[in-house]
Amino acid sequence: MEKRPFSELGLSPEILKAVDKMGFEEASPIQTAVIPFALTGRDVVGQSATGSGKTAAFAIPAIEKVDVQLKKVQVLVLCPTRELAVQVSEEFGKLAFFKRGLMEVPIYGGQSYERQFRALAAGAQVVIGTPGRVMDHMERGTLKLDNLKVIVLDEADRMLDMGFRDDIEHILKSVSAERQCLFFSATMPRMIQDLIKRYTRNPEWVRIEAHAANAPQVDQVYYEVDRRSKIEVLTRLIDLHDFRFGIVFCSTKIMVDELDDHLHARGYSTDRLHGDITQAQRTRVMDKFRRRGFEFLIATDVAARGLDVDDLEVVFNFDLPNDGEDYTHRIGRTGRAGKKGRAFTFVSGRELYKLQSMIHYARLKIRRERVPSLDEVEEAKGNVFVEKLRATLDEKKFRPHDQMFDRLLEQGYTSTDIASALIHMMQGAEADQTGAAPKAKAKIERPTLAAPAAAVAAAVPAPVAMKPKEFGQARAEAPRAAFVPAAKPAAAAFVPMAEKPRYEKPVKKFADEKSGYERKPRTGRDPGYTTVSFNVGRAHLVTPADLVGKIAGVTRLPANIVGAIDIHEDHTHVDVISEHAEAVTSKLAGIRVKNQSLKVAVVSPDAK
Repeated sequence: MEKRPFSELGLSPEILKAVDKMGFEEASPIQTAVIPFALTGRDVVGQSATGSGKTAAFAIPAIEKVDVQLKKVQVLVLCPTRELAVQVSEEFGKLAFFKRGLMEVPIYGGQSYERQFRALAAGAQVVIGTPGRVMDHMERGTLKLDNLKVIVLDEADRMLDMGFRDDIEHILKSVSAERQCLFFSATMPRMIQDLIKRYTRNPEWVRIEAHAANAPQVDQVYYEVDRRSKIEVLTRLIDLHDFRFGIVFCSTKIMVDELDDHLHARGYSTDRLHGDITQAQRTRVMDKFRRRGFEFLIATDVAARGLDVDDLEVVFNFDLPNDGEDYTHRIGRTGRAGKKGRAFTFVSGRELYKLQSMIHYARLKIRRERVPSLDEVEEAKGNVFVEKLRATLDEKKFRPHDQMFDRLLEQGYTSTDIASALIHMMQGAEADQTGAAPKAKAKIERPTLAAPAAAVAAAVPAPVAMKPKEFGQARAEAPRAAFVPAAKPAAAAFVPMAEKPRYEKPVKKFADEKSGYERKPRTGRDPGYTTVSFNVGRAHLVTPADLVGKIAGVTRLPANIVGAIDIHEDHTHVDVISEHAEAVTSKLAGIRVKNQSLKVAVVSPDAK
C-alpha cells in the first residue's frame, strides 16, 4: 500500500491544520487505506502491527464525525492497557486541536474516580478507556452510550489475551446496532474473527503486511533522554564516536530548522531538508551531501526519500518516527555496501512504549544504553587522536621538521615537552591552568587521519569551549559558508535546560565596552558599503556580536561583509557590502534580536 498526502484523503481544514502542526507530511499505509473507508461510515477491520500508525487511522475519521454542539459521548475507544489509553487520548487531543469544543477523556483503573466523573459530567464526546473501567462506569450510570456513533477496538487480540472478552462483548451488546465499528488487531485468531462476524456489518478488510527490515549490519541503540537534553546528547555521541557523515531525522519541519541552527551554532557542518525546501534547493543540498560538502544532513522522512548514499556512518533518530515502517527505512540508510552502520534513537517519557511497539513490528534487536559522561567523551577523543597520530607515524605520511625541533632543543626544551605542547594545542586546551579563556581563537578543521602531523607542525591553535557571551561571536566568525567541514568546540557540561543558570549580561556603557567585535566607528560610509538601520540599540543591550552573528546566521553570508557598526540608544547603523544590502534587509526583517522584531531599512548617505 502506497502512502498518500493527508490533503488527498478528503479531510476537513481543521484536521489538515492539526496534521500540519504536528509536522506530518503524508499518511502511513494503514492511514491511507483506512481513513477513506471510515469517513463513509462503513465498518472497517484493520490488520496491522503495533507501531504502524493506526491510532491516527481511527482517530481522524472519529473526530470528523463528532458533533461538538452535542455534549454527549459519541466515540468510544477500547484499549488493553492504561498506558495505551493515555497515549491514544493524547493523540486525539493533538488531532482535534483546531476543532474547538471537542473534549476527550481517558478512563482506566488506578486513576481517581472523581476526576473521571467530572470529565464525563462536563460533556466529553470522546472516551478512551480500558474495558474493565468502561464497564464500571456504565454500571454506575456515569457513562451513557445512547448517542454513540463510533466504537473502536484497538489491539483487540491483546485485549482478548488479557481476558477482556466478556467485558468487550457486554459493551458491544449495550450500544446501538447503528454505530460504526472499527476493529484493529495485529493478528486474527478465531475469537477475533467470531467477534467481527457477530458485531460488524459487511466490514471493509484492510491488511497491511509487516515487512521485517532485517539489517544485520546496523548496530542499533536507544537512549532515554529528556527532551530538553537531546541536543547535548547528540553532540556528545558525535564527539564520542568521531562521526563525520550521517543523517539526523526529525519528525517535523520546525524541529529540522531549529536543530540545524543549534548544530551550526555549535560548530558542526550541517544542512537541512524538509517539505518546504524548493526542488532547486533540495537538489543542491543532496548533491552537496553526496560529495560530503557537509557532515550531517538534518531531515524529515519525506524530504530524505530517494536520497541514495552508500557510505553513511550513522543515522540518528532525534525524534521518534511516526511508525515502524519509517523507522526501518531510516536505519536502512546506513550499513550499506557491506559496511557496518550505527543507528541511535532518542526517546523521552511515554515514547518508550511507542518504541517498544516499533521494535516488535520491525523485528529488530535494539538495545538500551546509558548516556556517555563527559569524561568518557574526553577519553574517547584522546584515544581517537592517539590512534590517528600512531597511524600517521606508522605510514610516515608527514614532512620532517627536524630544523624546527633542533631550534627548540637548543633552547633547552625537552622533546617530550615539545610534543606535549603541540598535542595540548591540537586538543584545544586552555591557554593556562587558571581556567581563563585564551585571548586568541582561531577556526580550524576537524583533524583527519592524514592531517595530524602537518597540523601539529604548523602549530595551529585549537578551538575552546565557548562562554555564553562568546556564542554569537563564534557564529559570526564561522558562518555556514565557511564550514568545509568546521571544528567543534569542546563538549559542554551535560545539564538539563531547566537546571542551567540563566546567563545575565551585565549592563555596561557601550562607549567603554569591547564586545569581541572591535568594529571601527563609522566616520563616513566606506566606499562599496551601504548603511543599514536596525531598530535595536543600547536600550535593548544589543552588541556588535549580536548583530554580526544574526546577519551571518540568517543570510548564510560571511561575517566579513559587515563593516563599521554604530550603536545608538534605540537604533543601530551597520555598514554592509553594497551587493549584499538587499539580502540583509529582506532576510532579517521580522527576525527577533533581544526579544525585538527587527525592522531593517537602508539609510540614506547623509544619515548620521
